[in-house]
This record gives sequence, structure tokens and C-alpha cells, in this order.
Amino acid sequence: MNRTETYIARYIGNFFSVYLCAEKGCSPHTVRSYANALSSYIDFIETTQHIRSERITTAYVTKKLVLEYLSWLEDKKNVSVSTRNQRLAAIHSLCRYLQRVDVPHIDRWQDVLTIKTKKGTAKPMLFLSVDGIRLLLNQIPTDTISHRRDLAMLALLYDTGARVNELVLLRPCDLHLEEPAYLVLQGKGNKNRAVPLQKKNVALLTEYLNDNRLHRPEMQTEPLFKNRVGGRLTCAGVTYILMKYIRKAHSANPDLVPVKLSPHCLRHTRAMHLLQAGVNLVYIRDILGHVSILTTEIYARADSRQKREALEKAYRDVIPETSDDGSRPSWETDRSLKEWLKRLGSRNH
Repeated sequence: MNRTETYIARYIGNFFSVYLCAEKGCSPHTVRSYANALSSYIDFIETTQHIRSERITTAYVTKKLVLEYLSWLEDKKNVSVSTRNQRLAAIHSLCRYLQRVDVPHIDRWQDVLTIKTKKGTAKPMLFLSVDGIRLLLNQIPTDTISHRRDLAMLALLYDTGARVNELVLLRPCDLHLEEPAYLVLQGKGNKNRAVPLQKKNVALLTEYLNDNRLHRPEMQTEPLFKNRVGGRLTCAGVTYILMKYIRKAHSANPDLVPVKLSPHCLRHTRAMHLLQAGVNLVYIRDILGHVSILTTEIYARADSRQKREALEKAYRDVIPETSDDGSRPSWETDRSLKEWLKRLGSRNH
């Protein structure tokens, strides 16, 4: 090993515990995402460079290898462009840290930081109609404590427009069910925001708290939503529960509910319903926890119905009426396009 190089494992611990958590204040979700990304990169180095993970040094973090890794992700692992960019963001963050602690190779870390994110094809935003979300929630029975948890959780996910990782971090002390009812969500960058709660959701949550004795003082810092063994419900667990009822709702009405839907689509659904109800984008931004209203504007751009209604409202009839004086092509006035095409064909023979 080159004496100027260091085993990468020496830096990883402080990168996560000191740089990301203590200095940057990154959320547990971001830390998990970055950990998965670096684990993936190490897997790539092991696979392509034939070197064990414990022997990987800083020499294996170069612009050339990172670019090869990004291509490997897309070509061999079939990941999306957004996942590819998330992996790159983690490597960029590691290189920013290495600029401070491994100064002799600062030119290398700056070289990696010049790698640009890749532009992908924007997918159409997926969201449910009001009838669709009603059908979905109606699939959840209320005969058991477990079912009542599912209803309270998914209704809350929709009602607040919360990210799924914000939902799983909730504790009973984050709920304020007296009028005016609201809950406190911990968003990106550990920023808290208060989101109002509707009366029906308050009733569901009150019953859920009583079912699980979560209203007691000693339970206030426990996870609000738990799995079967009493641990905190994970994002994957929420997705699994949601998909159970998505499949049932899809079977009931495929036109209203698609066969697959992520928890994040409930966030999109709530935002679209607020927009369609005439709620100002500034308030929607605050509810969703967006830093900039430019992010919230994606919902205005996605709502074709609202665009059409705005255009119709602003329409001024300035085009003069025309009478059928024979000046229009006969195919525009003929009752049967097929007959017109036949006559056109016969004239050409």
C-alpha cells in the first residue's frame, strides 16, 4: 500500500458519527441512505477490483472509478437515474469530508466533486382522486387493534402529507389532539413543522392511543406506530401495509386505484387535493415542509384540470362564427367520414 494512502475504513466512522450527525445534523433517513450508497460502492470495488473490503484504501476513490461505478449501477444493477444520483450525492458528501481530513489528496476529492448529476426523464406524478383515496381507506377494516392501527396510520399519512420517514419517527408526545388539533413532524434537516389535523383523524388517533395505552405519561416518547414485536415500524413496513390495501382497492376498482402505489404518492395526493380545493401554494408549502415554494409549484404544473379550468375562466370569445357556406372541405361537414373517404378514393381512380 502506498504510504500516502489510508484504509477507507479509518474515515467512515467519523464521517457518519461526527460529520453527518453532529456537524451536518442529517436525519436518520439520510444517514441510512448514505450508508447504503457507500456499501454499494464498496461492493463495486470488491467485484471489479477483486479486493476485500477491509483492504480498500483512499486510492480506490477516484473520478475514474466513481464514473465506472455509476455506469455499473445503471448497466448491471438497473437502477433509476434518481437512485444513481442519490448514490453520487453520498460519495460527494464523503469527498467533502475527506477534503478536510486527507488534505494531501485534496485535488483528488475535488476532482470527484466535479462529477455532475445526471438528468433523467421526468415521470408523471402519480396521485389518487378523492374517490380513489376514499376507496383505499374503505378497504381497511376496524375489527382488530392491528386494523385500527393501519387505518389511523394511513389516514394520517394522507391527512398530513407527511413523508413516510417522518411518519415512522412520530411519538405520542408529538400529537396535540385538543382543539385546534395538530401534530409536529420532524422533516429534512431536523426542522420541525406543525400540521393541522382534521376531526375524523383526531377521532381515529384517540381510539388508537386508547387501544395501545399510548396516552399514558410513561409512553409519550415511545414510537407511535409499532410492528408486531413492539419495535418501531419501518418505512418498508409502512409500504408493505399500504400495498395490502392497494391490492384490495385495485381489485374493487382498477380505474380509481393503480396496482402499485408508494406511501409518497399519498403525500402527492394530499397536495393535489389541497391545490384543487383552492388552498394557496404558500400554505401547501408549509404543510409539506418544503424549503422553497418552487418545489411546491410542481403540483400546480401537474394539475391539468386546474390549468384547463383557469384557461376556461379567462377565455374571451373573440373568434367570429362561421356558417357552412360550402367553403369548408366536405370532410368537415359530411356526416360520415368513411363515406367521404370512399368518394375521395373513387375520384382518384
